[in-house]
Amino acid sequence: MRISILGVGSIGGLLLGSLGTTNHELVAVSRGLTAKRISLEGLALYKHNGVIEVLAPDRFQVVDTDIPVSYNEFEKCDLAIICGKSGDTEELARIADQILKNEGIAITIQNGLGNVEILSGVLGSDRVVGGSTTHGAWRDEDGGVHWAGNGDITIGSVKKRDPRGIEIEIIETFNSAGLNSHWTEDLQSSLWSKAMINVAINPVCAISGIRNGVLEKEPMLLSLSFAAAHEVARVAQARGIDIPVIDIEEHVLEVIKSTSDNRCSMLQDLMAGRPTEIDQLCGTVGELAEIHGIAVPVNTTLHALVRAIEMSNV
Repeated sequence: MRISILGVGSIGGLLLGSLGTTNHELVAVSRGLTAKRISLEGLALYKHNGVIEVLAPDRFQVVDTDIPVSYNEFEKCDLAIICGKSGDTEELARIADQILKNEGIAITIQNGLGNVEILSGVLGSDRVVGGSTTHGAWRDEDGGVHWAGNGDITIGSVKKRDPRGIEIEIIETFNSAGLNSHWTEDLQSSLWSKAMINVAINPVCAISGIRNGVLEKEPMLLSLSFAAAHEVARVAQARGIDIPVIDIEEHVLEVIKSTSDNRCSMLQDLMAGRPTEIDQLCGTVGELAEIHGIAVPVNTTLHALVRAIEMSNV
């Protein structure tokens, strides 16, 4: 199988480094400094078990989206894994459409809500699989990717069906790379569960400038995270989506503990002066809450505060 990874940030780098241990062909789609760096230096993945996996630059092909590429001459891929920012999903969908074989599929492993719908609008719903991950990762200033929290990858279709042949192969490939993947027949539930965790942790840590684990030690911040998560669960319930968690606060705390050393992606973005995914998280929750007449003051406040920090970085 020929696999392309669109967006080689923290999670994209984790996937690239992990899949580098398999025998599949790999394509890294990135841009700017990241594309130049990995094409010259490869990728260093610092695994959660202490092992350092170094992926040589000749192990994968690099496509720099800042440089015009003739995709007509490009060797097409069987799978495109979308790992870029949610705000770039439409652009990434168009790239995936160009680099995939006619029967190839795309899987989104992004933060935020609405990514599956955007990809399906470009590629068609039969060629799109949704996904979420609880793996934690961050990238250092030298481009090294640190696997800060071991989790899993859940993938599924919006059509609530059994996995097809290529999807079974994807799961087997992820598992052979140590990524702990499984199929779900209730994709929306998985996506909203992940959004709930992201909303609970990312904006609070980003605004406070702390690693995930500090939340457990700060009762006031932790209560804010819990309140944000409960708001997401109420909106999901209003939309007929079940979040199968008996104790939401216990679940949030478990993820905080398992990713305690992680500097969340939203904090990394603010530190680097990049746009965050707050619009696709708290912003989307706020928009959907308004449709259903639900008050979500914590999400609305977190959205406003992160956007204010973004504007100050401009």
